[in-house]
Amino acid sequence: MLRLIKQHRPDSLVYWWIENGLSSLLDDDPDLSGIVRFHRKGWAQPRNWRLLCQDVAWMRDQHFDWVIDLQSLARSGAFAWLANGKLTIGLDETREGARGFYDLVARRATWHTHAVDWYLSVLPLLGVPVHRNFTWIPERPAWATAMRQRWPELATARWLLLQPGARWLNKRWPVESFSAFVRQFSRLRPEVRFAILGSGEDQPLGAAISQAAPKQTLDLTGKLSLPEMVEWIRAAAMMVTNDTGPMHVAAAMGIPLIGLFGPTEPRRTGPYGQIHHALQLELPCAPCLSSRCTFSRPLECLKALPTERVVDAANSLLPRV
Repeated sequence: MLRLIKQHRPDSLVYWWIENGLSSLLDDDPDLSGIVRFHRKGWAQPRNWRLLCQDVAWMRDQHFDWVIDLQSLARSGAFAWLANGKLTIGLDETREGARGFYDLVARRATWHTHAVDWYLSVLPLLGVPVHRNFTWIPERPAWATAMRQRWPELATARWLLLQPGARWLNKRWPVESFSAFVRQFSRLRPEVRFAILGSGEDQPLGAAISQAAPKQTLDLTGKLSLPEMVEWIRAAAMMVTNDTGPMHVAAAMGIPLIGLFGPTEPRRTGPYGQIHHALQLELPCAPCLSSRCTFSRPLECLKALPTERVVDAANSLLPRV
């Protein structure tokens, strides 16, 4: 949406309101005039209210023409309304009643409409044409150069990325399955090296998986900033990933990937443009869209996903040199 707005209105000044821990993803973005950082942890505590009031006052002083809320939850809807723009627009999302804050709402065409297409449906309401002639995530040459200096092998090896973590525990393909994948795929495609992505909380997962093929595996869990993670994904040949944020980064950059799905619906929130690369078992409970598993065989939707199926899918997707 940012790219399309700037293409249609190159004279526009666009600001992005974003959680502070994610703001480095947008630093130095060529289409942004500024970033408003939101400290989600502790924002409701009285000692932080002064800062919140300052942010709201600053937003109101900008006299924005458009305020667009794509999260459409009670908190984001309230802040969008408090910004007091000339036109406030959001999604027709009923979970927390945020639509009551908007002047216009974009309806989801069908239950299975992908979230990206739903977001983009906001633009015609603003007179902005939708097309695909843009770069989702522009390159950052300085970051790329620094990355090659830190990891010279980044440019010389053929990397298959693994993303074993996920915010929901029931979105995680078992670590034993990731380890088995590395063992089997390393024998099948010995020219490939593996890099494991993840936060500091995922370090036990990275340590366990890297033991499957120590000489071919680089454990990067807890060692990358968000911009470094983006550049690792950009340099990769492909990715095998749970349903989580880095999956969407890879999809946005056109990196071939295999998405491992359990409780969520790939047609709604899968890897955009690569939904056919999402693997999901057919079970009576899936997709449940719940962060808690209540099935009689706990986490069966991912535990029962065969390693061999993932290996075959990845081998078919990754071209031979």
